[in-house]
Amino acid sequence: MLAGTGSDVGKSIVATALCRIFKQDGYQPAPFKAQNMALNSYATPEGLEIGRAQAVQAEAAGIPCHTDMNPLLLKPQSDHTSQVVLNGRPIGNRDAYDYFRKEGKEQLRHEVCKAFDRLRQRFNPIVMEGAGSISELNLKDSDIVNMSMARYADADVMLVGDIDRGGVFASVYGSIALQDEEDRKRIKGIIINKFRGDLRLFDKGRQILEDICKVPVLGVIPYFNDIHVEEEDSVDIMTKAMKAERGKVNVAVVLLRHISNFTDFNVLERDSRVHLFYTNNTDDLLNSDIIILPGTKSTIADLYELRRNGVAQTIIQAHRKGTSVLGICGGYQMMGMEVCDPHHLEGEWTRMPGLGLLPVKTVMDGDKTTRQVVFTVGDSPSMKGYEIHVGVTTTTGESPEAPLAIMDGGQTDGYKVSNKCMGTYIHGILDNAPFIDLILQPFADKIKEAGKPFDYAAFKEQQYDLLAEHVRKHLDMNKIYQILKGND
Repeated sequence: MLAGTGSDVGKSIVATALCRIFKQDGYQPAPFKAQNMALNSYATPEGLEIGRAQAVQAEAAGIPCHTDMNPLLLKPQSDHTSQVVLNGRPIGNRDAYDYFRKEGKEQLRHEVCKAFDRLRQRFNPIVMEGAGSISELNLKDSDIVNMSMARYADADVMLVGDIDRGGVFASVYGSIALQDEEDRKRIKGIIINKFRGDLRLFDKGRQILEDICKVPVLGVIPYFNDIHVEEEDSVDIMTKAMKAERGKVNVAVVLLRHISNFTDFNVLERDSRVHLFYTNNTDDLLNSDIIILPGTKSTIADLYELRRNGVAQTIIQAHRKGTSVLGICGGYQMMGMEVCDPHHLEGEWTRMPGLGLLPVKTVMDGDKTTRQVVFTVGDSPSMKGYEIHVGVTTTTGESPEAPLAIMDGGQTDGYKVSNKCMGTYIHGILDNAPFIDLILQPFADKIKEAGKPFDYAAFKEQQYDLLAEHVRKHLDMNKIYQILKGND
């Protein structure tokens, strides 16, 4: 288990690296995180929902993702409530206070333990990941993801600390000292992450940590910004909020409060023909070539905010002046005539007028759709993506049917007015070069000198290998293997 001194210390990225390292060394690893809290989710081949981080880790391990790798997913809907997804299917919304009390947790604990048992029958080793800090004493009795899960799995625990944020000695020592004796013995190593500068400067610090914690330091991993692996959540989106750039096709992703599945834009970020940035500044939107309305966990709330702050009217104005507009999932719903929520699944509003760019209407009703899809757009070759959404979208009035995509089973998706105005429920549609070529086609004059389309699948494989190389270089893998084989 990769446990942490806190949130965002790098547990997920180290787990991803170890999945690839174990695969390279001839093992059959699989990731596991009992409980994940994230808006950035993914659809398994069976059409079920898990956290994106575990899907990424499975990809690094070279195996298909499965709900057993993340049996419990919490998707925040507000500051106080989350949708609870168990074994890939939503089972309702829960208030945070009620969720973290003891009532009902034993049933969830039973389910996540069964998922782990199924997983370890098929793979070895299991690369487990904790959540947040392992020393939240007020939540210890209801914990099902950190040390209680390590005890159930009889896992060796490696504690990850983030030296970049400061206080690493206190956070590492305190995290260990606050465990009871049984759990303290389970912690077999310390990993210091995100070190900047000359590693020799931490030689003394390493020895101090080992002396006071009585636990070996397994490695000090330098900070990196030249290896690109999909992020667990939208922590770094604001660093990408930049203005339009001359000489490229400027793609503005509307910065929504409840943005989800922001990994939809990873390929565009690296396409040499494109400059992609996140913004809700009206001037930047007016100066962009393409505006993308992304997915959201709260369509109506974000639509209300766009109407309140003037962004909705700006998008309409920009489109009239020639800017392309693409909506994905919740963004597709916003582009229609209206979004209705008769059962108040998202909140107090029953109806919210949309942007009116597409002749469709969405009703928040029915079961949640989660599935991987194969589809075509026009005469394109087959492409791949996935759907995760609530709501049924239909055309309005006498509007003709004009689907954007045709699934391999004959079903239709989305709506296309033109190459400069379309919407879709398909996440990952922008991972496909033919679709990127389609949305860039109106700007052919602007990109005549651009390079080749970006091969995202090959890029990801390269990045997993670079990550593994970086982490292997700075971790004592011989010592880790000794620990895993019981020779520590």
